Amino acid sequence: MESQFTDFLYRDNVLWVTAFTLGGLAFALGPIAIVYLLMPLKTRQINNKAEQYIECGMDPIGDSWIRYGIVFYLYALIFLAFDVDVLFLFPVAVAYNSELFASSFRDFIEIVLFVGILTLAVVYAWIKGVFKWERRTYLR
Repeated sequence: MESQFTDFLYRDNVLWVTAFTLGGLAFALGPIAIVYLLMPLKTRQINNKAEQYIECGMDPIGDSWIRYGIVFYLYALIFLAFDVDVLFLFPVAVAYNSELFASSFRDFIEIVLFVGILTLAVVYAWIKGVFKWERRTYLR
């Protein structure tokens, strides 16, 4: 009796794993197949532009090797850091919904320190001038 029950559970789990795997493959490969089926064919052969790089369907203007300011890079890193930190704060917010953590003063202090360190990072970036968007001109 026990082996029949475990065989049934194992078969049920295999069916779920197979269904989720096939669903994941459909979501991953489906858009690629749809684009392949609906894409226009041989549109880049007009005016012998088959070897030309295109972006958004427009002809490129100027050189592709332009200088970007370091501010964009620093801004992206700060965004990434805060995005990951917010992801860490979501489980904490869910945990504080239970009575086990809601009455603990120590946990509250830990979260305040965590957010305080994040605030110090923003203040440091602000002092360094990361959030200033000055337009720079380059001599050509």
